[in-house]
Amino acid sequence: MNPEATPDSFRDVPGTERPVPEAEPGLVERWRSQGGELVELLSQVRERFGVVVSFRLGPAPTVLVTEPQAVQHVLARHPERYVKRSHRARLLIGDGVLAAGGAAWKRQRRLLQAQFTGTGMRRYEQRITEAARTAAGRWGEYARTGQTLDVGQEMRSFALDAIWRALTGHPLDDETEREVGAVATVAAALPTLPADVTDAHDAVAADLARIDAIARHAIEAARSGAVGPDGPDLLHVLIDAANERPEYTDRLIRDELVTLLVAGHETTATTLTWLYLLLDRHPAAREHALTAGGEGSAQRRQAIQALVHETLRLYPSAWILPRHATEDDILAGGYAVEAGTDILISPYLTHRDPELWPDPEHFDPRRFITPDSRPTHPGAYYPFGLGPRACLGLQFALRESTVLLEHLLPVHTVAFHSTPTKTLYGITVRPDGPTPATLEPPRT
Repeated sequence: MNPEATPDSFRDVPGTERPVPEAEPGLVERWRSQGGELVELLSQVRERFGVVVSFRLGPAPTVLVTEPQAVQHVLARHPERYVKRSHRARLLIGDGVLAAGGAAWKRQRRLLQAQFTGTGMRRYEQRITEAARTAAGRWGEYARTGQTLDVGQEMRSFALDAIWRALTGHPLDDETEREVGAVATVAAALPTLPADVTDAHDAVAADLARIDAIARHAIEAARSGAVGPDGPDLLHVLIDAANERPEYTDRLIRDELVTLLVAGHETTATTLTWLYLLLDRHPAAREHALTAGGEGSAQRRQAIQALVHETLRLYPSAWILPRHATEDDILAGGYAVEAGTDILISPYLTHRDPELWPDPEHFDPRRFITPDSRPTHPGAYYPFGLGPRACLGLQFALRESTVLLEHLLPVHTVAFHSTPTKTLYGITVRPDGPTPATLEPPRT
């Protein structure tokens, strides 16, 4: 295959099409009989049959795509041919921008996108910094008293505070944090809920009612209160939109609020938790970041961002991105895909491909600093997705992670009492278990 050929070029050259290689049926049957995780099946399929491979999980054919050009073709070049269907989190986020489709999605994304780039992000810089200072204050007290903390819970508290400040203009108080915990409870339960929509709703009805009450209170407070000193918050943006766009009912505003809460804290908290677990096993990476320049320097920030990016390589925000082919198409490499095929794209597997990432299981942040040490194709690294449906909060998440680490890394070394031995593959990839630790002074 000509590496300069674009995916579309195959559609125009007769005879370039070829069938997608098929995995042996026995592989899927053995996986089902053993009750394995989906990630285990997909890992075996990719390792044994290639980076574009077909197999059957249900009535429709399924194609796993982890090859960078094919990934870009599906997610970025032709999203109209490969669409999202029902989002797994719709029970929680309703018609929020993550689950919306068609014209509604375009309108909702256009409104929110401006809030997370350029001027919009500058509006939230101070709120992120204040959330980081609050977290740093807690950690200072933990260090002074020797109190045990749970790193995962601390990261959730910080990320919730940051997104709550962006949404409402106010810091997250203890009572609101307890109530907002219902969002994480439902999100964690989603993969195990009954398939029937009514039964699934009934199983988490009490938590959904708590979430609705939180959203209702926040919307009412935003309507009655003045804009804060840092400018309009995200809820005011949504409420102002309702004055001109009838589709922004209180229900849609609620759905967008919950969507931003889910997307704005769960992924960041999980990434930061993984990062500290990885630094526990690779302490030299922390020392390298802190010696890469003085406090506040561009070199220090670049090194800390490399820690975040390498963590996201190993544990991307969304480990799997399902799509559905709406028409016959030809992927990069000439692979023919029929309309009606389910497509599974996995950043988790692409990021662990040894053909793209040498020694892929090794945590090495220098990949993101050293020239020519990582693949440059956009389809080789996409922890927040790719194309028009990539995560809106990419810049927000990277900024809050960097700011928090700038506050914490130079001051504290985390000494874990125990670490999780398993990984859960749900909406995010997260450690399965608590992360108790105490804080020690920096090691010299």
